[in-house]
Amino acid sequence: MNRPERPVLVVIAHGSRDPRHAATVHALVERVRDLRPGLRVETGFLDFNIPSVQGVLESLAAEGVREVVALPLLLTRAFHAKSDIPAVLREAPSRLRIRQAEVLGPSPLLTAALERRLYEAGLAPADKSRTGVVLASAGSTDPEAIAVIAEIAREWRHTGWCAVRPAFASASLPRTEDAVRELRALGCERVAVAPYVLAPGFLPDRIARGAAGADVLGDVLGPAPEVARVLLDRYDEARTPSLSAIGA
Repeated sequence: MNRPERPVLVVIAHGSRDPRHAATVHALVERVRDLRPGLRVETGFLDFNIPSVQGVLESLAAEGVREVVALPLLLTRAFHAKSDIPAVLREAPSRLRIRQAEVLGPSPLLTAALERRLYEAGLAPADKSRTGVVLASAGSTDPEAIAVIAEIAREWRHTGWCAVRPAFASASLPRTEDAVRELRALGCERVAVAPYVLAPGFLPDRIARGAAGADVLGDVLGPAPEVARVLLDRYDEARTPSLSAIGA
């Protein structure tokens, strides 16, 4: 008896007018494909870029695909994960069986990716104990998302940093530049800004401007290998009950 085909992974990205955003998303998806040869991975965008999520799902249904795991390319469970994406998925062709995977964060792998980016930007592991870090996210009006960022900062602090402070590019306070000043006032010898964002764009650029007073600015997470592994973890978590249901 042949085993059923694995569900297609559809990565759902927000989209942006900034061309760097889509390029980074595609680079991340390519890394996912490299890590899991044979897994079909498609990308759809909620806005600004093509193909749209709806277009990808309609094309898959037309090909005869039955099983899909829809994975939000998001770091926290905020409005897009709770409202926008489920609404789009409800409009998908009825022949598709779709499971929405969890968002990427929080995850120890993402924290490892943040550290990777700081070390790539010039920070040395030996600097850790005297360095304060600003965990700079895009920001949200969703209190659950804000609480998650604060908790990541608390947990990360316990891995040896002088201090870790959350900051937000929009919707919430403090801003990146305020957190940088706070860490200086605390007496941290060095200050690093770690953007907790996946791809370049308007808000990451605002984070970068706010990091002007820091010693080190990490790059966006982008196609870091740890991020690609988290995508596959979320895919596996979502597909497991689906496979049980179809007798795999």
